[in-house]
Amino acid sequence: MSDTAGERRPSGELEASVLAALCAAGRARTAAEVRAAIPQELARTTVATLLARLHEKGAVDRMPGRRGFLYFAVEDSHGLTARRMHQELRQDDDRGLVLARFVEGLDPADEAELKRLLEGDGR
Repeated sequence: MSDTAGERRPSGELEASVLAALCAAGRARTAAEVRAAIPQELARTTVATLLARLHEKGAVDRMPGRRGFLYFAVEDSHGLTARRMHQELRQDDDRGLVLARFVEGLDPADEAELKRLLEGDGR
């Protein structure tokens, strides 16, 4: 999706970008370093907000730095996606129906992968 005014990015796109920058760094980074490492041109406050949200979600942790916090990844982007899927599942009273609809929407390759994982041949 483009960055033109008035258009919204897909949910989680910016969080995933910030998390990828932290994972790639392999070390704790300041918000300014994260901002410089991501491909999107974002305001300093936007990056700080994204880091705070990722911290609240448990995907990143932080420690005091000289002028603010140093952030580091606790989860990769796959873990963040799985966490969002769990949150969505918890929001519905009929979990069985939600799971059934999810499985119905899988393409054959994803369905085979899910079956493989459920049978205990996971990664």
